[in-house]
Amino acid sequence: MKQEKESQLDSTLITCIILLSGLSLVVLYSASGQNIDMLVRQLIRIGVAFCVMLACSRCSPGMLSRWSPRVYLIGLALLALVLFFGLIGKGSQRWLALGAFQFQPSEIMKLAVPMMVAWVLTRNPLPPSLKSLTAAFLIVVIPAGLVIRQPDLGTAILIGVSGLLVIFLSGMRWQQILYLIVLFAVVTPILWTGLHEYQQQRVMTLFDPWSDPLGAGYHTIQSTIAIGSGGTYGKGWLNGSQSRLEFIPERDTDFIFAVFAEEFGLFGAALLLILYLVLVVRCIMIAFYAYDTYSRLLAGSIGLTFFFYLFVNVGMVAGILPVVGVPLPLMSYGGTSMVTLMAGFGILMSIKTTKRFMT
Repeated sequence: MKQEKESQLDSTLITCIILLSGLSLVVLYSASGQNIDMLVRQLIRIGVAFCVMLACSRCSPGMLSRWSPRVYLIGLALLALVLFFGLIGKGSQRWLALGAFQFQPSEIMKLAVPMMVAWVLTRNPLPPSLKSLTAAFLIVVIPAGLVIRQPDLGTAILIGVSGLLVIFLSGMRWQQILYLIVLFAVVTPILWTGLHEYQQQRVMTLFDPWSDPLGAGYHTIQSTIAIGSGGTYGKGWLNGSQSRLEFIPERDTDFIFAVFAEEFGLFGAALLLILYLVLVVRCIMIAFYAYDTYSRLLAGSIGLTFFFYLFVNVGMVAGILPVVGVPLPLMSYGGTSMVTLMAGFGILMSIKTTKRFMT
């Protein structure tokens, strides 16, 4: 058996990514108070992320499979280093410094975990045995637990979901699903008691944001006001009062969707979500037509995790989910998350362009 790679990248993915990246620059210019320096930094990060995507698109699925254990172990080692030598900012310890360069090791695990789970599950015939499921579950829980310690609940959830999606896509029996449900029910109270008080309060405030309008409920209240005030067609670019008057918190990162909805209204928000939906559907199609089981599981996890990113951020901004610090993919300001996302798309392009030929 040999593999052959097409020369071209996936045009649908590239088009959607370019459109979303362009919209990101447009909205960031408004959300940042027309800060050109921030815009230039984001443009540089987008350029770096595109280079990473192109590099990952050249890695064959076979190479990714072979490297899965190494990438996972390197990621775990870096997470352990964060606990001892990580940089502290805004009450959390999430970053490592490499000279003048800073990065979040937890971002690596968003790809390393599904790669490792897919590698473990495909060592034996599917559907997976109870032994394989237990091993896969531990592969997910260990890094997620280390990230919660930082603390970074949002990233820990994304890491957990990326791994659990691989397990789900592997074709579990109903008895195994019941086993995982029981295991999750047992672990949930332990996880709840391990959360910080402010994280627990964010969850509880979801049901009544006005119970603490200047504290835990502030983010939800201000973002929903901004979305509602946008109306059908919005107030126009650069005319969002909630963002200009700085009522929206974290308006260039986690709550950038509120800025977009206020300025472009329901119509603009709907078009943005349709663009995201096209991207997700394309990811799922690539997973469906992938040439082997490892590729299908990994591609499916990447596509569905991207959808989960979107669902959690929009739900958080709209007030139907707790505030957990998940950025809007390809739109929010930031570098490490952007690079991780683009690396994932590069992997998808590699899987899409790799075909199987029997010799």
